[in-house]
Amino acid sequence: MRVVLSTYGSRGDLEPLAALAVKLIGLGHEAVVCTPPDDDFVSLLERVGVPLVPAGQPVKEMIAEVSRKQGPNVGRRLPLEELQFRARRMVATQYEAVMAAAGADGDVVVGTGLMPAACGARSAADQLGIGWVSVRFQPTTLPTGAHRPYPYPGRPLPEGETDNHQLWEYDRQTMKVVFGGVFDEHRATVGLPMVDDVRAYVFTDRPWLAADPVIAPWPGDSDLDVVQTGAWILPDDRPLPPGLVEFLDAGEPPVYVGFGSMGLQQNLTGAGRDAIEAARSHGRRVVLGSGWAALELHDDQDDCFAVGEVNQQTLFARCAAIVHHGGAGTTTTATRAGRPQVIVPQVVDQPYFAGRVAELGIGVAHEGSVPTLESLTTALRTVLSPELSARAREVAGSVSEQGTSVAAGLLSAL
Repeated sequence: MRVVLSTYGSRGDLEPLAALAVKLIGLGHEAVVCTPPDDDFVSLLERVGVPLVPAGQPVKEMIAEVSRKQGPNVGRRLPLEELQFRARRMVATQYEAVMAAAGADGDVVVGTGLMPAACGARSAADQLGIGWVSVRFQPTTLPTGAHRPYPYPGRPLPEGETDNHQLWEYDRQTMKVVFGGVFDEHRATVGLPMVDDVRAYVFTDRPWLAADPVIAPWPGDSDLDVVQTGAWILPDDRPLPPGLVEFLDAGEPPVYVGFGSMGLQQNLTGAGRDAIEAARSHGRRVVLGSGWAALELHDDQDDCFAVGEVNQQTLFARCAAIVHHGGAGTTTTATRAGRPQVIVPQVVDQPYFAGRVAELGIGVAHEGSVPTLESLTTALRTVLSPELSARAREVAGSVSEQGTSVAAGLLSAL
């Protein structure tokens, strides 16, 4: 079986696909990943031995380009015209990458990421006459009465509407307005018929939810037959850098602070400094993850250590608490490590994961996206308590590590 795994998004979109690819290759199948060629994405796939077919513009480059165009409005949603311009290009480049990756022997395409990229990947599967599986890594982007959809540029959700099913119907129409024409334009150029309902066509009526059912359960109340496989976790046996090990061995477990792929969020300016000072106020050392925000140490005291790309599975297990942005992957890793969390959510699904961590009693959901010294000091006081630490260890034992095995079995049965 030859499986093409397709995405355009952040590290949190790529790493689960890499995890499934590793599992499939270990079972004797072929697997290739189509993803934007950011340096850290390329390095990750090279490290785990998964072939890469580059798809479109590097994400960091795209973000920088958008930021230059938006100028002082950076951080706001793109204007509709700009969104459709980029969607048009993304549909075409993802289609071309998936076509190249599948070749004459492809059996199925597993697609996720931004909607235009998923559209292009689905069209490629159609063109080749092979299977298509849509996957999401959080329940909040799938239609259900349990939560509201996210708004799109130029299409704010109707004021006063409280029925989530009605809001999701509005979202269906929004997808047609924002992406339908762009999608159909491309399909016409490659000889494929138009699609009336772009969201239903990409998601299908049986999408997969690759999220742990303890951390992010599927709530039901939906017309979709959602298949929850469990999280797709990429095993990481890399040793920690010697300098980091020496730092960890030299004292009590530190607080980890990092915001992953939240590189250009203005709200994170100074967040690293405030988090360090908040941890110090509790007598704690800090490991600072630079991430896309390029966080840096603000002084030369020996109670802090800065890291770049590192084995978070091993590192988190040696920390007292994890302060992060609330991405699906980081939340899962911190939960598996049995460490309490402070989530400072920035975008999309991150407020959901912040809320889930709080509901599970394993962390604090920071109020708002702008952390301060005071708010982080208060949050750390809560998560560093013996009670929360014990609860985090308890929940860690309930997180499944079989998600890729479940998904591989489902693909083999297609």
